[in-house]
Amino acid sequence: MTRPLELLAPAADKHVAREAILHGADAVYMGGPSHGARRRASNSIEDIRETVEFAHRFRARVYVTVNTIVYDSEIADVERLVNELYHAGVDAIIVQDMSLLRMKLPPIAIHASTQCDNRTPEKCRFLEEVGFSQIVLARELSLDEIREICRSVTVPVECFVHGALCVSYSGRCGASAVSVGRSANRGECAQMCRMPYTLRDARGNVLQRDKYLLSLRDFNTIDALPDLVRAGVSSFKIEGRLKDASYVKNVTAAYRKALDEIIAANPELYRRASYGKSEIKFTPVLEKSFNRGFTDYFLHGRRGVSMASLATPKSMGETVTDMSQLNNGDGISFFNAEGEYEGVSVNGVDHGRIIGSRAFRLPRGAEIHRTFDRRWQTMLAAPTAVRTIRVDISIDDTGVSASDNRGVRVRLPLDVDKDVARKPFDPRPVFEKLGGTCYRLGRFENRLDPTVFIPASQLTALRRRLIEALDSANDATYPFEYRRKEDKDCPYPHKSLDARDNVSNRLAAEFYADHGVKEITPALEVGGKTAAGTPVMTTRYCIRRELGVCLRDKNISEAKKARYSGPLSITTGPHSFRLSFDCSRCEMSLLTDSGSPCNNKKM
Repeated sequence: MTRPLELLAPAADKHVAREAILHGADAVYMGGPSHGARRRASNSIEDIRETVEFAHRFRARVYVTVNTIVYDSEIADVERLVNELYHAGVDAIIVQDMSLLRMKLPPIAIHASTQCDNRTPEKCRFLEEVGFSQIVLARELSLDEIREICRSVTVPVECFVHGALCVSYSGRCGASAVSVGRSANRGECAQMCRMPYTLRDARGNVLQRDKYLLSLRDFNTIDALPDLVRAGVSSFKIEGRLKDASYVKNVTAAYRKALDEIIAANPELYRRASYGKSEIKFTPVLEKSFNRGFTDYFLHGRRGVSMASLATPKSMGETVTDMSQLNNGDGISFFNAEGEYEGVSVNGVDHGRIIGSRAFRLPRGAEIHRTFDRRWQTMLAAPTAVRTIRVDISIDDTGVSASDNRGVRVRLPLDVDKDVARKPFDPRPVFEKLGGTCYRLGRFENRLDPTVFIPASQLTALRRRLIEALDSANDATYPFEYRRKEDKDCPYPHKSLDARDNVSNRLAAEFYADHGVKEITPALEVGGKTAAGTPVMTTRYCIRRELGVCLRDKNISEAKKARYSGPLSITTGPHSFRLSFDCSRCEMSLLTDSGSPCNNKKM
């Protein structure tokens, strides 16, 4: 049996969702009116319903994020929201808070958000056994770890493949909450990881000043897709619910092409997770979309390559090696003589000299990054893809039949006026006119008696009714997936939970207690003021390693190690964190230097 491979694209709104589907997405994920972990990417129920209607034509799925933590006072609101999403036809909700497994919900499928901290086979098996239909893995995992998890579960495994990276384990970052009272687990992340930090040693000596020490490059695994497929991944997720349509068009088209090549080479093993052919009118180039430089993070283990963008959190775009590539209206960036990342608009190029919209000085040998390609963006602003479903039609003396590759089949009686043909009659041209629909004619069979003639107006009406019948049959046979049954006897892998496990309401506490957890520390957001030394971020990324002073590297000189002697700390503005290194686990943690102002609620 072939395994469906799902390309999952982000959608800020219904318009971006439509473009993602046209450009080849098998599914989209978007935020609902609330509790979606991206407050600036909310959508009304009516807009979601419109997206569902469009997506389901191609058997593409729509997932809605309900992946913030929930307060006790919000439980009824969340129940009402999920019921509305269910009746709008949404295929699944993506959740972090286990309280949803104890709420009064319709039988909608539930996916485990990456914010559930899905890093081990034991955790993923537990999530499957308690009723999750799909599991979104942590971004930090290696191919070997992903393969082990895929072998441990029977539900589809979803992995991020492209886009921005959270430096902390997802769902376990309290840096924003403790620093400025904006919880990432509530969709209000202040992006502390994108700020400039000064690194100091134990005596206060400055080791690095105003560097973006926690700002990771963007994830890019397009060359590793065959490895991810072989490892057992079934859903390939592009990050970016705040990205615009041009970004989603370009990145979706690139990954669609790459996945199609894998499927075409292994048709006995894999198949598309949706239907319809996308005809894309441009060649995708990933570097032309927003990126901070690329990394495959830990996918191939710990290698001696940079993972961070220490000099800037802004887009690096594409490198320009030939000035003739630049056009009027382009935007370029470069590092100036002071080491600052500077941008300017291009008014023209004269004999290899860039004429900018303002005066600027380009250092000799500086690398130029085109961060805005005017012609490219103008092209992407126009319609750039059409997606159609092939339909085979046959007509005979008693009726007309249609079938498509979704498996939909319909037949209508030939209740039209017939006349005697004065010359050979071909009804095909009428049935070829499928513009304005999602169909294109494939095979056509004319089995009419050659002496019969049918007026074109009646054939046109018959064609319209046939298309309506196909649409109705598709809606009636759409294969919804429903919520899996919870195994109430399945034990949670751990007996205690700390604040980073994000238990923020009584239903979540009841859920974990039902599954054997004995000690539960409330989430930071409901647990009161945090004490100094509280871990607010844990990550596999390591500042020491990024700066070339990993304590496990035997090739590092003792003098360099001594210069970076601990304990180390980082500061940005009024915010300060101590760094803690667990070299046995290759993890780094940020600890608070003082108490902090979370948005506190009571469970």
